[in-house]
Amino acid sequence: MRRARLGLAALLPALAACVVVPRTEQVYDPDCRTLRRQMVLDVQQIGTLGHCHNEGCAAALVAIGAVAAVTAVVSGSVVLVGNVVYWIEKQTTPCGGAVQPPPR
Repeated sequence: MRRARLGLAALLPALAACVVVPRTEQVYDPDCRTLRRQMVLDVQQIGTLGHCHNEGCAAALVAIGAVAAVTAVVSGSVVLVGNVVYWIEKQTTPCGGAVQPPPR
């Protein structure tokens, strides 16, 4: 039991509080020779966990897990809806209403 606690204590500083956020990026569409938009998920670190003991560590781990799960679900939904909108836009307009790339 003592070894398990020591192992957990050694890992705690390495744990980070992360959130999942949606991001819009532009990708090249070779059919239209233009840039088009798509949404992707990014994982962002917002802090680290350290200097906690016993129940405090357990509560912090639960909170970190809950925040990560909620942001993943919400951001995943935003990305799904956004990509459906971009797909519909591509289907209904010539070359999907793509953005022309900047001149070189």
